[in-house]
Amino acid sequence: MKKISTTFIVIILLVIIVLVGFGMYNGLVTSRNDAEKEWSNVQTQYQQRADLIPNLVSTVKGYATHEQETLEGVIEARAKATQITIDPTNLTPEKLQEFQAAQGDITSALGKILALREAYPDLKANQNFLELQSQLEGMEHRIATARTRYNESATAYKNKVEKMPTALIAGLFGFEAKPLFESAPGADVAPKVEF
Repeated sequence: MKKISTTFIVIILLVIIVLVGFGMYNGLVTSRNDAEKEWSNVQTQYQQRADLIPNLVSTVKGYATHEQETLEGVIEARAKATQITIDPTNLTPEKLQEFQAAQGDITSALGKILALREAYPDLKANQNFLELQSQLEGMEHRIATARTRYNESATAYKNKVEKMPTALIAGLFGFEAKPLFESAPGADVAPKVEF
């Protein structure tokens, strides 16, 4: 009788361990998928911004004909950034850094094109330009929000991957943390404003 009850207890403990392992594995899969979904949302926002750029360039082109270098810089930055695609299942810190650099080039180029409005009063008053500028400002906000949500989701996933006992299951099945967006170099220094 003691032998049967000991075997029964061991079987129940093994079943419990297996069920807990399944729960941890499923939790890791859910967290990884959430992080990958949020990454897709980030890419969607960047793509929407890239889709606005040709309209902005066309609008500015009519007013600032001798600003061809600035316009070409925007077009070139957009082309470079849209060529970089990252599979969310294989997101590495290096690939994220390359993606961020390309997006940073677009942000810089857009800053130059938006600065042209001061030099061209007619452009500054153009309704199409004002509408596109407003759309870009909204898009930048949506991009920041999407990046924040991705970082939150990737951090929650990273916590699961690194904390015990789930870390054992993560290591056993090859779950790896996702890289996070970081601020651009020099963002920690306030810009100097002189009058």
